[in-house]
Amino acid sequence: MPPFRPSLRLTHALELPASSRAQRTLHPNFFTTRQVPAFFTPRRCMSDSPPKARPDPLEEWRNPKPSKWPNRIRLLMLPFLGAIVYSMYTDDTIKTEAPTIAEKDSILKRENGISEQSPMRLRMEQFIKQHQKQIVAELEKVDGQRFIVDTWERPEGGGGISCVLQDGNVFEKAGVNISVVYGRLPRPAIMKMRANHKALDPDVESLEFFASGLSMVLHPKNPLAPTVHLNYRYFETADEQGNTNAWWYGGGCDLTPSYLFDEDAIHFHKTIKAACDKHDKAYYPRFKKWCDQYFNNTHRGETRGVGGIFFDDLDHTEKDQEQLFSFVQDCLSAFLPSYIPIINRRKDMPFTEEQKQWQQLRRGRYVEFNLVHDRGTAFGLQTPGARVESILMSLPLTARWQYMHAPEKGSREERLLEVLKNPREWV
Repeated sequence: MPPFRPSLRLTHALELPASSRAQRTLHPNFFTTRQVPAFFTPRRCMSDSPPKARPDPLEEWRNPKPSKWPNRIRLLMLPFLGAIVYSMYTDDTIKTEAPTIAEKDSILKRENGISEQSPMRLRMEQFIKQHQKQIVAELEKVDGQRFIVDTWERPEGGGGISCVLQDGNVFEKAGVNISVVYGRLPRPAIMKMRANHKALDPDVESLEFFASGLSMVLHPKNPLAPTVHLNYRYFETADEQGNTNAWWYGGGCDLTPSYLFDEDAIHFHKTIKAACDKHDKAYYPRFKKWCDQYFNNTHRGETRGVGGIFFDDLDHTEKDQEQLFSFVQDCLSAFLPSYIPIINRRKDMPFTEEQKQWQQLRRGRYVEFNLVHDRGTAFGLQTPGARVESILMSLPLTARWQYMHAPEKGSREERLLEVLKNPREWV
């Protein structure tokens, strides 16, 4: 047997980066009288020191520092490469389980970052994280108070960031959440999903899945200001080799006022329609109708609000992946222009106690839909390792259920119910 000689490529892989090599030794005369180390500098008197600004506890989340991981990858790889060398020399075989897509994605992000060549799941994750920060920053300007930022992880892979504001100046409760979830779909779930996604393999007991999305609900204090909901998400499954098996997009946004201002509904729908029309003129009427049908308290015979758009299960049978990703990006980017002008118009309007009580009743209907009909809530609660606090973030801080309540004839409250029972075309 010829003697073992590592290849030149392997030798180079084991070399330390230039930043880790020994540094130039300093000459004893390096420090001159004009270059005094910081630890010899006399301290200033306390009275001479300028007052320090109070640090923002969320500064690291709002403005993260660049990761140091890319400069340390080779050092971390040394034990692994050493094991390969040993295996080649002794002719042994290292037996390990195939890495999950969560583990693969973690390595990809550390080594290469995220680019247009990255898997779609990583690009979607990056996109929703960027927009979460942007939306939170704009809502903080409206309210004047800061969101609580709660970062969490799942043992099965992934995690999320929940940004919540309670008892603010404008919002009684506001949540802007992202979740990035890895796991396995059992066979019953696969068979149920095959109704809309024939690409799913029916002959396996389980499949790895990835789900990511941004979900937001804003409940203003003022009953004349409307509640708004938004969710855009991406779902993907992978086979045992880690190859994408099936994928699809879903999402939408809708406006839920307690008191109807026609100009608000028209502005909201116009902004959404413009985002849809950039991609397909048929999208807005199709997805607006879908929204009216989906956000519907069928047991009450009324829609939850004045609508918006809703879609689900958009995959390769609709358009290619890049086109649909671009569509979702434009829809999410349209949120701030669609809602910020409305909340700024309504947040400081005077209101009565009777109007506040009507808002509480309408919030009760909001809760009914989310707990009885919403598929996203049901899926979240049924997912192993579910984070209940983040899933139920959409519920208002307060609500009311009053037995056999009926609005006065000819009142603004009765007019709203009439529109909810007979959805309108706003644009």
